[in-house]
Amino acid sequence: MKLILAIVNNDDSNVVISALTNRGFEVTRLSTTGGFLNVGNTTLLIGTDEDRIDDAIELLKIFSSTRRSVKSSRESFGRGLRNDSVAEEVTVGGATYFILNVEEHGRI
Repeated sequence: MKLILAIVNNDDSNVVISALTNRGFEVTRLSTTGGFLNVGNTTLLIGTDEDRIDDAIELLKIFSSTRRSVKSSRESFGRGLRNDSVAEEVTVGGATYFILNVEEHGRI
């Protein structure tokens, strides 16, 4: 058994969750905030058998899009916190994932 922790942009979360559940994955959604841009993310907990990991990752690739966005640098943690900070273009979206071994799991 494996646990996939996937961090996706809030804008992509509903379509990612729908795609995963339509393929039979059970998903738990956590609302989280990223530390770099201080914007909302969704962290997904996906428990799966080892032989289905590639399917889950493929769905993340398909439904987690990256895009360019203009953010003022004051929205970035630890950078230019003044009101007159210069805006910059950054890449947002996509997914970051971690695959963890599960020693034991159960339902109560």
